Amino acid sequence: MSDAEHEPQGADGEPTPSRTDQVTDSEPTPSRAEQVAALRPGYQADLARGLDRFFEPRRSDCPWCGSARLRTRLRTTDLLQHKPGHFVLDRCQDCRHTFQNPRLSAEGLEFYYRDFYDGLGEKQLGNTFGGRTAMYRQRAESLLPFAATPKNWLDVGTGHGHFCESARTVHPGTTFDGLDFTDGAELAERAGRVERGYRGSFPELAPELAGHYDVVSMFHYLEHSTEPGRELEAAHRAIRPGGHLLIEVPDPDSRYARLLGRWWLPWLQPQHLHLVPAENLRRRLTGLGFTVVAEQHAEPHDPVDLLAGTWLAIDAAAPREDLPWLPKPPNRRQRTLRTTMAIAGVPFLILATLLDRFVVKRLSHRLGLSNAYRLLARRD
Repeated sequence: MSDAEHEPQGADGEPTPSRTDQVTDSEPTPSRAEQVAALRPGYQADLARGLDRFFEPRRSDCPWCGSARLRTRLRTTDLLQHKPGHFVLDRCQDCRHTFQNPRLSAEGLEFYYRDFYDGLGEKQLGNTFGGRTAMYRQRAESLLPFAATPKNWLDVGTGHGHFCESARTVHPGTTFDGLDFTDGAELAERAGRVERGYRGSFPELAPELAGHYDVVSMFHYLEHSTEPGRELEAAHRAIRPGGHLLIEVPDPDSRYARLLGRWWLPWLQPQHLHLVPAENLRRRLTGLGFTVVAEQHAEPHDPVDLLAGTWLAIDAAAPREDLPWLPKPPNRRQRTLRTTMAIAGVPFLILATLLDRFVVKRLSHRLGLSNAYRLLARRD
């Protein structure tokens, strides 16, 4: 259960995970156990070299405003893949920007993203993203009051292009392109979800895309970027005057962040590198030459916080499933205990789902619990 809607990519050309070797159509698909066994030697060799190389030096100032007044906001582990390592989020006491410190290095980004969106995790995440049609349509509809008939739309961090496929039903006259650092954009093009799929870094590709688009969207993408400021500059360059930039990101000011602590899914460590308060993003956009024409908090809220938090807690307490970064597969007792704990947790998961969807959802913005916000800005 991930809040990321698109496959992430580095903002300054840092490598993100490539798809693992593909099995040809003529070969039988290996079982999960076989895939894990095949991957284990590589992961064990990586871990034998130590974790220090996966992190950059710790910084003493805020990457958003430069202030040296930092305070640790969260210490946690990888609660989704359970890869080894400890991660720290610091918060600037002046501008309230929250960021990973120390940040993952290029090697760290590759290691911790590997087998999440591709490889072992590809099928599960692909099904999750492909099944969120209503959410994608709602995102596309948020543009209608301001630009009902955009000609060209670029979705940055498009993953496999599922948003573009759904958005076309809202904007049937619009040409949708996708950009992603992984081969997801190319796969989206082959699948017909986007007209053209660009693979690479947005800041590096921006010169060739300059002034080409009526709309650029970034849905749950900016928080994965190593340098979000460069991404915003690239968007300003790619959008023609009068066009729009549509951004949706986790809201670090959500009360859920404090109430649920490390069990709040949008922390998504170690993938989320920057969590930007809405006020900071508005100011940065204004400084770049945008006018923010809409800000939404209730609409982009994804009602999964209690469900996800409950599952993360149950999963953390249970023995691990078979994973290639573990030295050996779990034994029968461990497998049985994990299954038993998962079954015992079902009533709590059901209760959490009901509270998320039928109680909190209606009051999320009023109570300050919205887990995301959306800004629409017009390029002046």
